Amino acid sequence: MIPYSVLDLSPVPEGESIATALSNTVALALAAESYGYHRFWLAEHHNMPGIASAATSVLIGHVAGATSRIRVGSGGVMLPNHAPLVIAEQFGTLATLFPDRIDLGLGRAPGTDGVTAQALRRTLQGGDHFPQDVMELVEYFQDPKPGQKVRAYPGSGTHVPVWILGSSLYGAQLAAYLGLPYAFASHFAPAALEEAADVYRRTFQPSYYLEKPHFMLAVNVFAGADEAEGKFLRTSMQLAFANLRSGKPGKLPRPVDRIEDHVDPGMLRNVNHALSVAAVGGPDQVAEQLAALIARHRPDEVMVNGQIHDQTARIRSFQIAADALRGLDYPA
Repeated sequence: MIPYSVLDLSPVPEGESIATALSNTVALALAAESYGYHRFWLAEHHNMPGIASAATSVLIGHVAGATSRIRVGSGGVMLPNHAPLVIAEQFGTLATLFPDRIDLGLGRAPGTDGVTAQALRRTLQGGDHFPQDVMELVEYFQDPKPGQKVRAYPGSGTHVPVWILGSSLYGAQLAAYLGLPYAFASHFAPAALEEAADVYRRTFQPSYYLEKPHFMLAVNVFAGADEAEGKFLRTSMQLAFANLRSGKPGKLPRPVDRIEDHVDPGMLRNVNHALSVAAVGGPDQVAEQLAALIARHRPDEVMVNGQIHDQTARIRSFQIAADALRGLDYPA
């Protein structure tokens, strides 16, 4: 059976509060644990009224404390916003509190707009230091070395698993070069999916951390009782993406009966392309679509995403996805 995991942005539904969104995240994590999900990852975004996971490490600790077995981590922490030592200390603390349950996925983008990025890290300078920052961070988690002047306390010796996240060839090349696991953001940026997966597998260099490549595919799932309900549930995320790309980010919209009546045709085509790595419909349709995606892309793990306005429907969608994924054989 292929491992399957959850990506949660802790969405804030229209008509609800951030407190409700955070409570919903914990409820989803508990449900995911009971459905056999392997990981539960949270994503760092800033200055976005519809996403409540900005303080990602804090929320990871809250979710890990509420659950007992599922791995909890970041999908991801946007490393340009932080000093590597600070992240090492935060995740070293989490790993000490919750041994062998914490993951650290790292992204290169700021997870916000330029003005907010400056507010996050006022000393941010030009140039791409992401590879150096990743290597520095990974070193903090290793056993201390003689003469090492700076160590992460907690963090040193915790060996927190580090993942590279990406939506382009850059992340694939870096993950392969460093010998780290790689998660592709196919749930919102699928254009380079096949090429990135090929580059990562073909150029992977075995390392202290990983002997062979480990590729994670992110898939949107909107599962309901039938095709009509699945498509209805998906409209919330379609509307949210259209609003974001129009420069009007907000809370997660309520679903609508006819998305075509609410989004310009050109914008809708762009949104649908961005969200095209997806399984939508009733249980049988979702199972068939997931099987086709896995057969095509041959991932080592699948991460399920699905921003759904109604919490009961959201949990049910993840349950249907788990039932489908549990029944699939890994492709040869």
